[in-house]
Amino acid sequence: MKAILCHKYSSSISLKYEKIKSPIPKKDEVLISVKVAGVNFPDVLIVQGKYQFKPELPFSPGGEVSGIVKKVGRNVKNLNVGDKVFAGSTWGGFSEEAIVMSSNTFKIPKEISYEDAAASMVNYGTSYHALVDRAKIKKNEVILILGASGGVGTAAIQIAKEIGAIVIAAASSKEKLDYCKKMDADYCINYTKENIKEKVKNYTKGMGANVIYDPVGDKFSEPALRSIAWEGRYLVVGFAAGEIPKIPLNLTLLKGCQIIGVFWGLFFRKNPKANAKNFKTILSWIKNKKINVHIDKKFSLKDANKALEYIINRKVKGKILLIP
Repeated sequence: MKAILCHKYSSSISLKYEKIKSPIPKKDEVLISVKVAGVNFPDVLIVQGKYQFKPELPFSPGGEVSGIVKKVGRNVKNLNVGDKVFAGSTWGGFSEEAIVMSSNTFKIPKEISYEDAAASMVNYGTSYHALVDRAKIKKNEVILILGASGGVGTAAIQIAKEIGAIVIAAASSKEKLDYCKKMDADYCINYTKENIKEKVKNYTKGMGANVIYDPVGDKFSEPALRSIAWEGRYLVVGFAAGEIPKIPLNLTLLKGCQIIGVFWGLFFRKNPKANAKNFKTILSWIKNKKINVHIDKKFSLKDANKALEYIINRKVKGKILLIP
């Protein structure tokens, strides 16, 4: 089979398209013949050696796939060869065949395409876990979403709106904010030109945001935290802007607020039953058109380098995919 391989950790993206042996699933694993692989910002971090996990070199990046079950490990009872499935695996997905954990592999309803299924795993899994499990967001609460036009941002907008929250979308350009409006955001902030705290206070009549969803980090985190409401919840999702911010802890005292870490990549390993329950809801919403997966661009598998550069250059609105 063919796969995209990372032979060394490097800030420059230089992955190789190579022929390798087909992997063999262990007792609790599944081998999938990949139809679609999703591309995410953590894929950039993992090949740069900056992610929380560092797989042994060489490895294939790619944390989500959809396809057909080709083989199952001896302990796997819930899946069979030939099943149409999607799965999350942290790495290994940029290939024609991928090994995944059976506990994070789910059957695709006939109403949902391979593309929509692959595109939903990381973004919607992360955002649902963040908003529902961690923030426990409620109807009519205000949520500020940083990086709102990206993959997890798009998912967060849609999930928050389905729950009944009021969404303030923050992004870096008019084009991205126009996209957020199409995704049904209530208010928008261009955080390269506008003051986050002032705009949020204005939109909320001085109250502030009950929940802040932050996959961006860097210089945007502190002004966002300063816009939080009393007893608000600040969700630390990632650091796409580069630097990990240092937050003045007196702000949490003054606002009576919580800073909450969101690490879906470990959550689905530690709490597979809760994760499966989350995806039951997510699939239901997609199937019934309550949320719509937005595919921005598709690349062939051999063009994985171009796909990651597209993410690095912050061009993504929604989701990009690789097609083996």
